[in-house]
Amino acid sequence: MKKVVLFHFVGCPYCRAAENYLNELTDAYPELAAVEVERIDERKHPEIADRYDYWYVPTFYVDGQKAHEGACSKADVEAVLRSAL
Repeated sequence: MKKVVLFHFVGCPYCRAAENYLNELTDAYPELAAVEVERIDERKHPEIADRYDYWYVPTFYVDGQKAHEGACSKADVEAVLRSAL
């Protein structure tokens, strides 16, 4: 399984929506629940965030490659998770 990293920060409404989609999808699809998502708050860990090339949150990386950046739909989040399987 590929590594998924999610960059976000507390208070971001788009990040909150992405988290809600993650929860809904992992509850609905057991195979997606197996995907481990490392969450990195860019404001708490700028030294990590600065090593990645993105402008907007939420941003998902799968196996080191940017998979989605910015506001997302449930389908976008599902595509990210499925690409990690």
